Amino acid sequence: MIADMAKESKGNVLFNCPVQGIADVISRKWSLLLVAVVGSRDSMRYKEIMASLTGISPKSLSDSLDYLSRAGILERRAYNEIPPRVEYSLTGAGVRLRNAVLPIIWWAIENASEKDCIIMKFMHR
Repeated sequence: MIADMAKESKGNVLFNCPVQGIADVISRKWSLLLVAVVGSRDSMRYKEIMASLTGISPKSLSDSLDYLSRAGILERRAYNEIPPRVEYSLTGAGVRLRNAVLPIIWWAIENASEKDCIIMKFMHR
């Protein structure tokens, strides 16, 4: 959870209150887009998410998914199948975060100068 992420592996405190913690989570480059995109469906696989976000590298996506999973925003479900299958979905906290930031996302869409915003295709479902 976010509170659990308050310390780095060396024990240095990164933040000391919930507002600082969530600010750290949502200020990461892809966090809000990932929350919006993954929240547009019940669950998504890595390749679906990758195809949905123009401009993100595989490493950035993997790192972001891992970070949001550790923060308790995303749930990572791995299935014991061949080939392996992993799906991501929002946790309860992730759904509440998405609902809280939707007004910001809508504001960004309404004020965008470019009509082909990445997020627009997911917000009209």
